[in-house]
Amino acid sequence: MKRIIAIVLLILVSLGVLSGCSNQEKEESLNLLEMKWEDIAKEASDQTVNIYMWAGDKSVNEYMDNWIKPLVKEELNINLNRVPINDPKDMINKLITEKEVDKSNGSIDIIWMNGENFKLANENNLLWGPFVDKLPNYNQYVDKEADDIKYDFGEDTMGMEVPFGKSQFVFIYDSEVVKNPPKDIKELTNWIKQNPGKFTYPSIPDFTGSAFIRQTYMDLFKKDYVEDKDLSGMWDYMNEIKPYLWRKGETYPESSAKLDMLYSNSEILMTMSYNPLHAFNKVQSGEFKESTDVFVLNDGTLSNTHYLSVPFNASNKAGAMAVIDFLLSPKAQIQKLNPTNWGDGLSISYDKLSDEDKLKIDKIYKENKLEFLNEIRKYKIPEMKAEYIDKIEKGWTENVSKN
Repeated sequence: MKRIIAIVLLILVSLGVLSGCSNQEKEESLNLLEMKWEDIAKEASDQTVNIYMWAGDKSVNEYMDNWIKPLVKEELNINLNRVPINDPKDMINKLITEKEVDKSNGSIDIIWMNGENFKLANENNLLWGPFVDKLPNYNQYVDKEADDIKYDFGEDTMGMEVPFGKSQFVFIYDSEVVKNPPKDIKELTNWIKQNPGKFTYPSIPDFTGSAFIRQTYMDLFKKDYVEDKDLSGMWDYMNEIKPYLWRKGETYPESSAKLDMLYSNSEILMTMSYNPLHAFNKVQSGEFKESTDVFVLNDGTLSNTHYLSVPFNASNKAGAMAVIDFLLSPKAQIQKLNPTNWGDGLSISYDKLSDEDKLKIDKIYKENKLEFLNEIRKYKIPEMKAEYIDKIEKGWTENVSKN
């Protein structure tokens, strides 16, 4: 009798019934990348998926929590858990540590990132694999051949991450006070000097602050790459405007949220964002004055795509794939485009949508007076390669912040 029980227990363990095997171990044995989508969706059902996201924007958080999370549960039977973080580098450092200790059952299922963080993750083999072609909505709605989809800050995405949305850098100002906003970097410089204490930008490592510094470099030198001979001139420029900044440049806002607070309190007359509709959202919420407007510099304004990816040790890869696919659906993307929710640019192609979905987008543009997005789009310039960003950020810290 004991022998029969032992045999039964052995069989159950081998089947994973009593072994306590994780979803991650089970999924690895199933080889998700070779499965049909309907089977992946079945495997994803009832999983809890942790998505790690920068939490510095209220509209982003509310879109994920109040709109995406309930629908994912209703339509996919997946429990979506948004894990807020302050700096995307924290995710990368966490994964590097887990890689070093060979942790196979990680807590991160989806990461929201782009640029230097993608490059760092890829170089350290922190991402799962080329999964994007398994996603039905990616295949149906994404323009796979577009450069701003294939390349992330100059890095080939290699099917390791899926485009979530698109952004463009803008300056935000009070049109009641600033009657003629600057048109280029020269006019911006003159405005800063003529309005001492009314302009500043976030300090490194804030993403928006870094974007402003890169934007300034590219506008000054008309290059999307970094040369050492230019950097000394760059720091000379940043130090030239420093005495005219808020608090004479002796300190900088630590985040874009703090910069927005200074603007909303009228301590400064301009703020900035990598989301062209950020100002719209803040006016709608009552945080910014009705007279708030946006402008871009004719020298060119940075644009990029932000992405979603799956870590090498995600415990719920099937669930992660299902959630990411849902986030690429026209339903989710159009809802995200609406500035009353987030106001983030589409990562799917307008041309690939149904006539019904195109009408929904056209209606959003018309009702919210978003025609200006088409106007500023002609000034878009691509981001510089990720390899240069660290050099610029370290250079600013050493030559401007500490100066």
